[in-house]
This record gives sequence, C-alpha cells and structure tokens, in this order.
Amino acid sequence: MEKKRWSDLSGRQRAALLALASVQVSLAVSAWTDLAVREPELVRGSKAKWAAVIAINFVGPVLYYSQGRVAR
Repeated sequence: MEKKRWSDLSGRQRAALLALASVQVSLAVSAWTDLAVREPELVRGSKAKWAAVIAINFVGPVLYYSQGRVAR
C-alpha cells in the first residue's frame, strides 16, 4: 500500500484528519495541564510516568483521566 500525500487527500479526508489531530492535541494538553497542577498524592504512580503515557495518541490521555487520577 502506497502512502498518501496531503495533496492526494480529498477535502473531507483533510478535514477529518485535522479534526482528529485537534482532538488529540487538546486531550494531551488538558491532561498535561491537569497533571502539572495536581498534587502528587492525587496521582496514582509517578508524575513522570503519566507525562510519558499521555504522549501516546488518544489512549494516553484517556488512561490518565480514567486510571491515573485519584478522586479529590
């Protein structure tokens, strides 16, 4: 399968790709911001580990929000 270039994509494909990228970046930034301001005792595990996990596509921020935070 040959890789497609940006110019090979249709307008809808470009819009979908930009929307997904925007969601990914928004999730990651909000998760990193929450991690930065959250007290260490309210995070399950080390903050450094969670900072690295958050960088993993959509899965990282979802894991952080569902498993990494302790309820206040």
